[in-house]
Amino acid sequence: MSAITASRRRILASAATLAAAALLPPLARAAVSVGQGAPDFTLQDAGGKSVRLADFKGKVVVLEWTNPGCPFVRKHYDSGNMGATQKLAREQGAVWLSINSTAKDHPDYLPPPQLAAWLKERHGAATAVLMDEDGAVGQSYGARTTPHMFIIDANGTLVYMGAIDSIPSARVADIEKAANHVKAALADLAAGRPVAAPVTQAYGCSVKYKS
Repeated sequence: MSAITASRRRILASAATLAAAALLPPLARAAVSVGQGAPDFTLQDAGGKSVRLADFKGKVVVLEWTNPGCPFVRKHYDSGNMGATQKLAREQGAVWLSINSTAKDHPDYLPPPQLAAWLKERHGAATAVLMDEDGAVGQSYGARTTPHMFIIDANGTLVYMGAIDSIPSARVADIEKAANHVKAALADLAAGRPVAAPVTQAYGCSVKYKS
């Protein structure tokens, strides 16, 4: 490979990373802020059962916005990184809710059984997979990307919002080099410390909200 070709590939990779990071509007537009009480909601899971956030008060809750049609989501699921992070969280006693706010008329939309099957095939370990087709819950949290992560402490206070990790790319190879923000926040909570980095810049595909 020539030096010119290698340089061009590095430039293209950098441009792709910047484009990914640019998908999220400024954090000032978020509907919630760290330190506030997390908005309550009730959604149906992929099996049709109603799940209410308030029922988990007293436990740490992780919210993950997902969409299997997004390459950034596929990066973390196909590699096993999302499933491993979910498993670690649940082993620590946390509840993990995966939320799909994709509109029914969007090409990325998967009916609940297909969505649940896709996640299961990739060793997803969420407590529940929730459907938010009208986008009301996603918009109440200001979820802008897939994935977009939120962590709520045992008192119902939002303590983290942002990216799953520190490298905004769709490349699987970047996972092992990245700092996992969700794992770090959960470790802080388990140790009784304030979350060291409570807000980070989320990256990924835009949430496919109902128009």
